Amino acid sequence: MAEKLPVTPDLLVELELIKRAKYAYLRMVDQHRFDDLHEVMTDDCTAAYSDGEYSFDDLAGIIAFLHENMGRDQFLSSHACHHPEIDIYDDGTATGIWKLEDQVIITDFGVNLRGAAFYEDRYVKTERGWKITHTGYSRTFEEMHPATSIEGLHLKMGEFS
Repeated sequence: MAEKLPVTPDLLVELELIKRAKYAYLRMVDQHRFDDLHEVMTDDCTAAYSDGEYSFDDLAGIIAFLHENMGRDQFLSSHACHHPEIDIYDDGTATGIWKLEDQVIITDFGVNLRGAAFYEDRYVKTERGWKITHTGYSRTFEEMHPATSIEGLHLKMGEFS
């Protein structure tokens, strides 16, 4: 069984590289750049989103799901992860728990969603850097309401919509 490495100055660099991989994943999702996820995820990456309600056995399945459900111009999202708890092991793997706060606006359905969750990820170090081998989150809450319920709401869509 792999042993957790103690935090050293050199390990801090590795922790930052793992953070960059996670941040790139979130950016690619919000920018609808799903086909670029291979840069930060392994081909055999698994996922369990929304407490496992949406689960996938490989990156191709994850990308297909994201294209189908989030790939429309009318689907706007902002995912922010912070407060990472990352452990790196002596076999070149790592685990991470992240606090997620997300907001989704689906303009053609007139729906706004806001929520929070905890991501639990696994990583592997490759010759091309750290990559995600599993990602998934469990919700702490999710609220959804019609956009029309916010008096005076004006939505300006940005570059990635």
